[in-house]
Parts: sequence; structure tokens; C-alpha cells
Amino acid sequence: MQTLRPKYLRASKKEKGAILDEYCRNTGEDRKYAIKKFRYKVIPKEKGCRKKRKEYYGGPARAALATMWKIFDYPCGQRLEMLLRNETDRMRTLQELICSEETASKIKQITSSTIDKKLAHEKEVERMKRKYKPTHTFPLKSEVPVKTAAEQDRLHPGVEQIDFVENCGSAAAGEYVNSLSIVDIYSGWWEGDVVMGKGQERALTAIAKARERCSFEWREMHPDNGSNIMNYHILNYARQEDIELSRSRPYKKNDNCFVEQKNSTHIRRYAGYLRYDTETERRMLSDLYRNELRLYKNFFQPVITLISKIRVKGKIQKKYDSPKTPYARLMESGMVSTDRKQELQRVYESLNPAELKRIIDAKLAKLQKAYDAKKSPRREVDPQELSVSALIIQPEAVRCHS
Repeated sequence: MQTLRPKYLRASKKEKGAILDEYCRNTGEDRKYAIKKFRYKVIPKEKGCRKKRKEYYGGPARAALATMWKIFDYPCGQRLEMLLRNETDRMRTLQELICSEETASKIKQITSSTIDKKLAHEKEVERMKRKYKPTHTFPLKSEVPVKTAAEQDRLHPGVEQIDFVENCGSAAAGEYVNSLSIVDIYSGWWEGDVVMGKGQERALTAIAKARERCSFEWREMHPDNGSNIMNYHILNYARQEDIELSRSRPYKKNDNCFVEQKNSTHIRRYAGYLRYDTETERRMLSDLYRNELRLYKNFFQPVITLISKIRVKGKIQKKYDSPKTPYARLMESGMVSTDRKQELQRVYESLNPAELKRIIDAKLAKLQKAYDAKKSPRREVDPQELSVSALIIQPEAVRCHS
């Protein structure tokens, strides 16, 4: 304006119109208002010279608003408006809100739109707190060291990789059973169980019972980062039992490669990819894992262990040891006591693999019937057909048939 005014006052009518067009186009001002400014009929005010109106809801009112907002669990302006009118005096009586009578009178008559404006900064601060608030597993993960598969002890029994397999079918909604899979890195000894849902205490109970069934001491537990097995229940259990606890890197299944292999050969091969979400199915799978399947796999299924892996001229050459069952590897280990070796030998001599295989197939057939009955509720099934008690066997009661 100060630059164009002398030129505007000396210009012709046509030139004044061009100057006004350019000025209004650049500033967005009204043309008549701009003409008055050029002719000194309107004196433009400098920025910042306007006197601000005194703020009615000042600092004390904003502080009282923030206190009431937090007391009543961060409601919106419309809900807080009603609460301010009804609960301000009560909160002052209970000494939960400390403010003057004037401030209390102000916040009781404030509108919802003004509440949202005055609390904008508080809402932003609270939003940032929630955004960067660590999850319940983050501090835990900082306490549990990360170990890759190469860093885990493969020369002695007692290092257990743990994982859960979801038996949810094609839909992960709702509650369904989860198969627990535990494998000893050195021997390949496998233990399994089934729990309903992803409860942390249920998972810990299943892990503790699997440990009791093992014939060797656990020295280390290595789960993945799932919340059902990476939590403070597991951490406290490991500390109480003097067991080292490590974990895999996020999204790195190779760190848990041994149990991932067993998930395919011991879980999916028998339970498949169907959805099991009833207590009957859970009991059937749990009975199978705890009894015949673990005996059949650990005593009669050889495991091949990788000894070395080297790269020669762009090709990877792998060297394996001779196939041995987990039972045989434990019998060769010097870290298993003589008493436990004798117990393992007694169990081995009492087992008949052919009989175990027949019972496994029979239990899988009953599991399939239970699944079909669930999918077809009109079909009546004899409860005795779904009973697993007649097929449960104890290791000492099984004898080899001639």
C-alpha cells in the first residue's frame, strides 16, 4: 500500500483500475475498501495494535476444567458440561477440586464448545501420552534377552523351544483351542498339550505340566514373542525354578526353528487345519498329545540333527549325524541321571509301537466324529463314541505283543 499509493494518486483512471485489480488480486481485499485506503479515507492499522479482549475463562478456570475432565475419565464437552453443573460443588466439598467461588461459578456456566476449545491443549498432551505409552510386554522384553538359533546350546539337553499353534481353521474370531508344542533342542524330545484360548495362566499351567512329564531337567526356555507365553507369569516361573529365559527376535521364525519343525510333523499332521473350539475337542487333543503321540514320537521316531553347514564355491554343504530317536539321544547323554535312564528304559520296553499307532488312529477318528457332529448338529452321536477314557493307556500298562 505505501509503495503503490504515490503511483495510484498520479495515475489516470485506467491506470488506477489496473493498480486496484493487481492489489485486490494479491491481497484478497474488497475493491471499495482498497479505494478508501488509497485515498486516506481509511487509515490501515499496524499488526498487533488491536487491543485484545480480556479472557473470561483464564488460567484458574482452565485448570479446574482439566481437573474435572480427568476425574470423570476424559468425557467430551457435551457430557462434561452436564457434569460441571451437577458435580462441581460436590467435588469442592470432597476437596477433589480446589478453586475459588468465582472460578466454580464460571465453569458451571461454560458451554460445551468452549470446553472443547479450552481443553484442546490438554487433549493433545493426553493423546501423545497414550501414543507413546509402552505396552505391557515392552518392559518385559527388555528384561528377557534375545537369542538366535545359532546362540542356543545344542550339545546338552535342557534347552526347550516353546510355541503355540492356533487350531482356529480359516477364522481367528472367537475362542478356540491352541496346541502347545515344546521341543528339546539337543534330543528332539517333544511334549504337547492343548489349552482353550490364549490365557496366560492356562498356558503357564500347560507348560509346567509338560515339564513334569520330561525325564530331564530344564535349563532354558525359549518362546517367541506371543503374549500368551511371553509375559510376567512365565518370567516369574522361570526365576522361581531357576530356569534361564530367552526369546526370539520379532518376526524371525528361524530363531525358533526346531519347534517350528515339530509344529508341522507333530501338530498339523495330526490335528490338521480345522477349527476346534469345543471342550470335547480340547480334551481329545490334549489326551492324544499327553499320552500316545508323545510316546510314539519320542521313543520310535528317529530325528536327524544338523552337525555343520558350510559354504563351498557358492553352494551350501550340510552334514548330518545318523538318525536316532529322542529316547536314544537322552540315553547317550551324560546329563541325564542313571535313575531316569532306567525309568526311560522301563517305559521303552513296555511300549508296542504298532499298538500306539492303532490307538492314535482311533483317537483321531473319534476327534473327526466330534468335529462332524459339531458341524452337523442334527446328527445324533453316541456319547460313548466320543469318550476317550477307553483309549487312555499308561506307559507301564503297555506291553509289546508277539
